[in-house]
Amino acid sequence: MTDLFPDGPVDLGPTPPEELVELARAVAVEAAVFVAGRRPEGRVDVAATKSSPTDVVTELDRACEELVRSRLLAARPDDTIIGEEGDDHEGGSGVAWIVDPIDGTVNFVYGIPSYAVSIAAAVDGVAAAGVVVNIATGEQWGAVRGGGAWTWHGDERRPVVAPEPPPLSQMLVGTGFSYEPDVRAAQARAVAAMLPHVRDIRRLGAAALDLCAVASGRLDAYVEQGLHPWDLAAGGLVATEAGMALAGLDGPAGVRLVMAAHPAVSEEYFSLVRTCGF
Repeated sequence: MTDLFPDGPVDLGPTPPEELVELARAVAVEAAVFVAGRRPEGRVDVAATKSSPTDVVTELDRACEELVRSRLLAARPDDTIIGEEGDDHEGGSGVAWIVDPIDGTVNFVYGIPSYAVSIAAAVDGVAAAGVVVNIATGEQWGAVRGGGAWTWHGDERRPVVAPEPPPLSQMLVGTGFSYEPDVRAAQARAVAAMLPHVRDIRRLGAAALDLCAVASGRLDAYVEQGLHPWDLAAGGLVATEAGMALAGLDGPAGVRLVMAAHPAVSEEYFSLVRTCGF
C-alpha cells in the first residue's frame, strides 16, 4: 500500500468522507459491543498463531472481522475490504476499508483493558476516514482527512488537538515490539539506547490506541516497527488530523518504521529515533 498520509490536497472522489466515518463508527461500535459481550471471564483461549508462537489470534478476532466485513459490504458492496484475519475482498469503487477487528489481541487474551476495533476507509490509497473504539472502555476516536480529529461523547464530537509538547528529555514515549525474536532483540537494544534521553517508555500493546493516545496527549511521542496498514490507518489518521507529524525511517510511515511526535519537536525526536537504531 502507498503512503496513507500524503502531504497536500488529495482528491477523495465523490463520496464525502463524513459518510465513510459515520459508517465506520456504526460498524466499529457494533463490533466492539459484539466482542465485549462475548469475552469470557479470565484468560481467553488462543485459536492460532501468526508470525510466531507469541503472536496470537482468537476465534473472536475472526468472528468480529466477519461481522465488520458483512456490515461494510452490505452498505457498500463495491468497496474493497483489507482485514488482518481474513481473506481480502476486492472491489472496484476505489474505496478500501482497512480493518483490525481486535487491535491488541494479547491484551484481549489476558484481560488488560487496552484493545480496540480499528476501521479506516482509504480512497485510492489515501486514508480518508478512521474510527478507533476501545472495546474495554468504550472510548471512541474519529477523524476525516482535512476535517480534524475528535472523540465522541454520545453523539457529541469533542475536538482532539495535539497539545504543546514538553522538551525531549521530558517526553513520555510509546512503543511496541515485534513477535519475531530476532527483531524483538534489536528493538530492545534501540529502546535501551533511547531511555536515557526521554522521561520514560510505555509499551501499552495496541498500536491504534497508542496513536490515539499521542493525539490526545496521553503520550508525547511514539515509535514502532512492523505496523501493517490495519494497525496504522485509523489511528494514524487520528494522530495526523490532531496535528501530529507522522513519518517512517526514510519516507512514509509503514512496516519498516512509524514515528509520531508534535511538529515542534518532531525533527529532534525523529533524529533521536534514528540514532538509537530503530
